[in-house]
Amino acid sequence: MGVKMSEVVSFDDHNLTRSANKGRSGPQQPDVFFNRNELSQILQVYGRMVAKAEWRDYAIGETKNACIFAIFHRTADRPLFKIYKEPRLAAKQGAYSVLSQNGRTLKRGKTLAQVLKVFDRKRFHTIDAE
Repeated sequence: MGVKMSEVVSFDDHNLTRSANKGRSGPQQPDVFFNRNELSQILQVYGRMVAKAEWRDYAIGETKNACIFAIFHRTADRPLFKIYKEPRLAAKQGAYSVLSQNGRTLKRGKTLAQVLKVFDRKRFHTIDAE
């Protein structure tokens, strides 16, 4: 019977096969991810806030045009902040942005370092509720 139940494929071949099966016509957009330097910058800020017990968890996700680093106070909560990388906006508003929990853009810029200043120690501190 000519039915093939399984096939061993290397990962490199798998990615090519998977891309070909998507059926996109025209030029393909490259996937958007944070590079090592960008992740290092983000994790440096994240580590500082974890040490203050403000943040406890994160998630990294992607959409068709963006990569997102979501920051949580608790895993079950909605993200407190989302750091976006959207290369298609680089020439207009800047490729990077930080959004608050309610979706409001807190900072947008052409460099990640510029955008991460929204979490600067002097400007971003907690207020104890008494």
